[in-house]
Amino acid sequence: MLAYLDKVDQAWFGALRAAARDTGDDPREQLVGMFDALAGACRREGYHGCAFINTAAESPAGSPVHARTVEHKNLVRAWVTDLARRAGGADPALLARQLTLLLDGGLAGGVLDGDPALAEAAKRSARALVDQATQA
Repeated sequence: MLAYLDKVDQAWFGALRAAARDTGDDPREQLVGMFDALAGACRREGYHGCAFINTAAESPAGSPVHARTVEHKNLVRAWVTDLARRAGGADPALLARQLTLLLDGGLAGGVLDGDPALAEAAKRSARALVDQATQA
């Protein structure tokens, strides 16, 4: 299970970083652009939601597998916090928490209804959050 989670971590975190990089060098745009990875994930054949959330729900707290799921979520949030800091966010940790909650909700929503508009709605919400948090 740990090897599987490592593989999924590389794929998902890699997709997030690639989607962010594809927007250019502006951290504000990267924070929004990472949501393009959500669209790709939810459209994947056989998509059953976030492997980390699913695994965390099915593994005992404190187990190595559960700890790996928490580690992944913390690493993603730390990366988003760094982007939010570089974007000039008033409270980078709060913005990162909001955006990662939005990502996780989008991943869950992709399983529930499979509506391709979900990713675009999440991206628009991310834009509003980033714009509000980085106002001068």
